[in-house]
Amino acid sequence: MKSRKPKIYVSAEQCPQAGRERMIMPQPIEVIGNNARNPEPELLQRMRDTGAVFMMGQNPDLCVMPERPKLLDFFHFRFSDIAYMHLLQSAKLALDGGQEEKVVVACLLHDIANGALLRSDHGYWGAQMIAPYVSEEIAWAVQQHQALRYFADESVGFKYPDAYNQFFGADYKPPEYLCKAHEEARNHRWYMTSRLITIYDIYSFQEGWDLDPDQFTDIIGRHFKEPEEGLGFDNSPAAHMWRSMIWPHNFL
Repeated sequence: MKSRKPKIYVSAEQCPQAGRERMIMPQPIEVIGNNARNPEPELLQRMRDTGAVFMMGQNPDLCVMPERPKLLDFFHFRFSDIAYMHLLQSAKLALDGGQEEKVVVACLLHDIANGALLRSDHGYWGAQMIAPYVSEEIAWAVQQHQALRYFADESVGFKYPDAYNQFFGADYKPPEYLCKAHEEARNHRWYMTSRLITIYDIYSFQEGWDLDPDQFTDIIGRHFKEPEEGLGFDNSPAAHMWRSMIWPHNFL
């Protein structure tokens, strides 16, 4: 995998809260269930005892995003290594397979929520994130791959992924809302666009690929409407999701 763009970090001198401990409060969803201990009382007490403050704005441990971030900036500066590799591979396989550009872009974006936001119901989150910037068909396809990946379609060579038996157990059954979504998607005019995502999804975890996100710049330019203000600052219905990836540790 080709190295990403050089990462720039804010120095302690540039941090408005320099010299003070900046505490990160886990998101509520991180501490629900499984006997997880809620650290909130302890962190609040530390604030009172030591003068520590809660993280707001730029975390010095994260690279600084451009002032007007574009889609590929999130690939370079925020996405996990696995998401970065997987999305690029998926899109490249679709491109090499001769698929239409809309399919290539859908593959490039299908797990975008997994990159640096949320894994749960990632197809729905991802579709909402990109809806203001792509065609209705691409957003629909990203949402529906959430359900379609659990259901085989022998007519196009898609079987239930072997990895899912390892991830969830052989006895796992998708919940009713995904079963219903699958049935509705199978009868939709854009079914194959979403189904192709699942086909190029399951083979896109290979080692040793040398891919550069910038090779998709032209395709993105034709199918993803980059806001002039930058993702997160264009006042779109999804802007807050992009801001949450720019500053993922904000206390509020």
